[in-house]
This record gives sequence, structure tokens and C-alpha cells, in this order.
Amino acid sequence: MGVAYHTHYLDYFEEARTEALRSVGLPYKSLEDGGIIMPVVEATLRYRASAYYDDLLEIETVFAELPRVRVPIDYTVRRTGEEAVLATGRVVLCFVDTERGRPVPAPEVVRAAFETAAEAA
Repeated sequence: MGVAYHTHYLDYFEEARTEALRSVGLPYKSLEDGGIIMPVVEATLRYRASAYYDDLLEIETVFAELPRVRVPIDYTVRRTGEEAVLATGRVVLCFVDTERGRPVPAPEVVRAAFETAAEAA
């Protein structure tokens, strides 16, 4: 087969983001259960080299800053075991109250988890 289709990178980012949130004690489901969703409001990608069908990829996920109403997350894509960067990207998410459908500040539990993750890094 050929190269990985360009839009799949956003799927890779979503999976990496979900696991990164889980790793800091914030399974996305728990946010939804608490009435908060995090829609993507901005996404940028820069392709540097191709990933190919059946490549094993590593997605480095970095919470770029402490969350407020929005939270940017940076990504770096590499083949497993290799240093060459295949792609970089940034996704900005917004915290939204599901009841009102309006943006809200990041819940305190989210800020605390991000602070703990930043201290550990």
C-alpha cells in the first residue's frame, strides 16, 4: 500500500490526546460525565515526510500551556524507534458546558492534573 492519508493524522492526534489525558488522570469520559466536552476549535499540521501503511508510529503529545477556556496541545509524529520527524501539529480545544452549550473555564480538576503533569515533565 501507499502513504498514510493526510487526514488520518488528525485521528492519530485524537487517539494520542485521549491517552495523554488518561495518563494525567483525566479520562475523557469522566469530563463528559461531568458535563464538559472539548471540541476542536483549531487544527494545524505540517507534513515533513511520509508515513506508510503498516508503519508503527509514536505520537509525542505535549500540553503546551495550562488550560484556561482553551487548551493548545502540540504533537510530533515519528516512526517507532526513529528520530526523523514525519509531521508536527497543534490542536486547540475549548471547554464547553454541555448544558448551556457555552465555553467555560477549565474545571479545577483539569487545571490540577495539567499542573501535576507539567511538574513531572
